[in-house]
Amino acid sequence: MSFSWTPHRFAGGALALDVVNSVVLRHDATRRIDRFAVRDQMQSFPRAAAEFCAERALFGDIAPVAAENEADFIALREAIDLYFRKRILNGGDDQLLARLLQALAKALRDASPGSLAAATAHSALRLIAMPDPERMKICGNCGWLFIDRSKNRSRAWCDMAVCGNRTKANRHYRRKKEETP
Repeated sequence: MSFSWTPHRFAGGALALDVVNSVVLRHDATRRIDRFAVRDQMQSFPRAAAEFCAERALFGDIAPVAAENEADFIALREAIDLYFRKRILNGGDDQLLARLLQALAKALRDASPGSLAAATAHSALRLIAMPDPERMKICGNCGWLFIDRSKNRSRAWCDMAVCGNRTKANRHYRRKKEETP
């Protein structure tokens, strides 16, 4: 199956969330896909981020993760996901924050400046300090994390064109099916 990084895959609104969202259907173990499990996809991510990421102006050109730092980068991604997902659902957890801060410190110490790991760490730090954390949400369809930048804070999907349409189409299909005798 062919794969390419498209604008939809950068619907998170922050580089750290786009990195977290590289795991598709994270909540479904049978259909879960880790896009970074394929090295070429991890290596091509920074080029796509420079084109599509909401924070592209902050980070500019980003270098791929060095092979020797890939395991630490994946650990950083998982720490970001775990902390922010818990924060959205339950208001946060000090132990998960400590774990995230350790992963961020390691990334900033070990990654080269301008690398995907360093840029992701800086993005995550911005998210920790964001003034209105209630704007961070979990997509009701795919489970991706995203920042709701809508005026009335009512966004329910990471991307209306993909997840919103799928949800609405499924709802319509079920309603029509129930109406059929």
